[in-house]
Amino acid sequence: QVVLVESGGGLVQAGGSLRLSCAASGHTFSSYRMAWFRQAPGKEREIVAAIGWSGGKTYYADSVKGRFTISRDNNKNTVNLQMTTLKPEDTAVYYCAATSGSGLFPSVTPKRYDYWGQGTEVTVSS
Repeated sequence: QVVLVESGGGLVQAGGSLRLSCAASGHTFSSYRMAWFRQAPGKEREIVAAIGWSGGKTYYADSVKGRFTISRDNNKNTVNLQMTTLKPEDTAVYYCAATSGSGLFPSVTPKRYDYWGQGTEVTVSS
């Protein structure tokens, strides 16, 4: 069992930055691949970024490539998403997710993830 708790969302102007954090409970955090998803009103949940067990592998959706950075600290059981040059279209609820799967990296579909946080809201004003 893994409990995920996100923090760091808020309101920011276009062009600004935010850092999202996800704290995970449990002693096996390093055995989970982690990801950030987002869901805007009326839209499906989509993957934003993913990171492998040790942090050596990362994946970014095309829409955030070059602007967002995912990282993890297995000693602190945390995964972060540094978001820069934010755009109004980045407005969404952002979710942290964990998967115990060991197939091809990354897993981009929500159903592949075993545990989810409650979400943190990000609003980017124009």
